[in-house]
Amino acid sequence: MSLQHLLSIADLEPGQLRALLDRAQELRPLALGGSTLRATLQGKTVCPLFFEASTRTRSSFMLAASRLGADVLPFDVANSSGKKGETAIDTMRTLEAMGVDCFVIRTAIDGELRALRDAAKPETRFINAGDGRSNHPTQGLLDMLTIRQHKGTDFSCLKVVIAGDILHSRVARSGLQALKILGCGEIRVCGPDSLMPDDGTLEGCKRVSRFDDAMAGADVVMMLRLQRERMEQGLVGSLESYFADYGLDTRRVALAAPDAIIMHPGPMNRGVEIADDVADGQQSVIFEQVSNGVAVRMAVLQAVFAA
Repeated sequence: MSLQHLLSIADLEPGQLRALLDRAQELRPLALGGSTLRATLQGKTVCPLFFEASTRTRSSFMLAASRLGADVLPFDVANSSGKKGETAIDTMRTLEAMGVDCFVIRTAIDGELRALRDAAKPETRFINAGDGRSNHPTQGLLDMLTIRQHKGTDFSCLKVVIAGDILHSRVARSGLQALKILGCGEIRVCGPDSLMPDDGTLEGCKRVSRFDDAMAGADVVMMLRLQRERMEQGLVGSLESYFADYGLDTRRVALAAPDAIIMHPGPMNRGVEIADDVADGQQSVIFEQVSNGVAVRMAVLQAVFAA
C-alpha cells in the first residue's frame, strides 16, 4: 500500500489500516535487529522534527528509518534557531532545502502539522508523531497491533476499556478512531468528569462512571498517563484520591477477563494510574507495545515512500 502522509488514523480507510497492521506484523522479526531491509530507503533522508520531548516515539522512528537504510537527520530543538524566533515553517523549509524527504513531526499545537504540510513541496512526506491533543496515529497503530497479537483480528467480540485523562490525550483519540474503524464490539471509557471530552470524541463509546464497573469482563485495558499539571489546574484532587478512584491495581485486574491484557502508552506514573505489580505483571503488554512501535513505524515509512 502507499500513502504520502500519515496525519491521522481518521484519514485511513479500513483496508489501509489493516494493511499497515499486516505489514507491521510481517516486519516484526526484523524490527529489532538485522540489515535485510537496509536497501529499502537507501538515499532517502528522514528528519524527526520534534518540538516536544519524546523517548519512545522519537527513538523508535529513528531506529525504524535506520533499519530501512534511510539517512536520519536528528533535530535538536533546544539548540535550534527556534530559540532565536524562527518559525516552525521556516525551520521545516530550511531542512527541506537540505534534501529532507520525510518529516516525522511532534508539536504541541493542534493542526500545526497540516499547516507545515501545506507549506512544503508537493513531494515532501509528513508523518504525525503527535500533535497537541488531537492525534498520535502511529501509537494508535502499535496499540492495535498489540491487541491483534493477543486477541486476533476480529475486534467485534472485544470489550476494551480506556481509562484516565481522555480529554487531553492524543493517544486516546487515535486509539478510539482505530478501534471504531476495526469494529470493536464495546468501547468503555472511564475517568473523572473533568477529564472527559464533550466534542464528539466519545461518540459510539459507553461511558462508565465507576472504574470497577468498567473493568468487569474487560478483554483489553488501556490506561492513560495522568498529566500532573491537571492537578495544578484543579481538574483532579490528590494523586492518592485519583489512584483510589481510577488507578489500576491487582484487585481491579481480577475483575477483568482472566486473559485480559494491560496496556499503557508510557511514560507511566507508577502508583498514580497504575500499580507497580500490574505494570510489571504477567498480563502487562506495555513493553511489547514499545517493541511493536519499531515495526509499525517501519511499515508507515515504507508506505509513505511507496506513494
